[in-house]
Order: sequence, then C-alpha cells, then structure tokens
Amino acid sequence: MINNTIISITDRSPREVLLSVAGRVKARRLELNLTQAELAKKSGMPLATYRKFEQSGIIAFAKLLQVAFALDALDDFDTLFSQRRYLSTEDVLNEGKKRERARHNG
Repeated sequence: MINNTIISITDRSPREVLLSVAGRVKARRLELNLTQAELAKKSGMPLATYRKFEQSGIIAFAKLLQVAFALDALDDFDTLFSQRRYLSTEDVLNEGKKRERARHNG
C-alpha cells in the first residue's frame, strides 16, 4: 500500500499536485468551518486571490505559507525536500563518506 502511494505521488504532473494541494486546503478549511472570506482574511490576502487558489491551485509560495499559518499547518512544510533521494545502491553506501571537492590541475 505504501509503495502505491509513493508511485502515485511521483507520477503526477505539477498541475495535478497544485490541484491536490488546493483540494486539501479546502478540505481543511471546511473541517474548521471557515468560509473562503474568513480564511482569506485570516491569511491576509484578498478573497479573489484565495478563490483563484481553490479553483486553480495557483498561488505564490509566500501566500501559501500564509494560508498554512492561518490553518495551523505551517509545520507541514518542514518535510519538503528534507530527505535525500538516492539514485542507486552506491549512493546509499557512500552516504557516510566525506565528499571532497574536485581538484583542478592548472
């Protein structure tokens, strides 16, 4: 089950991810019984900007952080890009080795 979830996350287009994030924000907003206008105000942005985000997924990153703060979900960003991706078994084995800069013979 976990592997299927990982595959579905990595096989999505950026547009699909945008819409998915917007859908999760909307679901959280509704769980908290907030209107779009209330969350927009709490996030410090115009209602039209927030509505566009819910419909299209498009929003500036700083604005998305403001929405996350308003929803008490800012910690969700702590894991973004936090884990190294390994491309091979060799990468895993070399994890602990000190990486040196290339030397140039001039």
